[in-house]
Amino acid sequence: MAQVSVRINGYVYTIGCEAGEERHLQSMAHEVEKRVTKVRALGFSGEARVLVLAALLMADEISDMQADMFSVTTTEALASGERAIRENALWKEQLEILADRAETIADALERY
Repeated sequence: MAQVSVRINGYVYTIGCEAGEERHLQSMAHEVEKRVTKVRALGFSGEARVLVLAALLMADEISDMQADMFSVTTTEALASGERAIRENALWKEQLEILADRAETIADALERY
């Protein structure tokens, strides 16, 4: 297991991670630090309070992204469903034509 030192809110934390994940962990710590900087710029202080507010900012961003993703996924699902309905209507129409032909052929065969 690798160890990475990250600086958040002026404090250094040593965090363990899987080998090869060091850059990813540093990138995540950088994202947290960006939110901490925003919170501190708003005049908040105190380590716990700043970190909680930064976490809430990140949670809000995640929530917005999930809502956007849900909207895209829902729109795609609706479009797919509408396509399936149109395709099914075409198949039904073609099957009805084939059924009519089969009945016509069956009627003709019965007369002979």
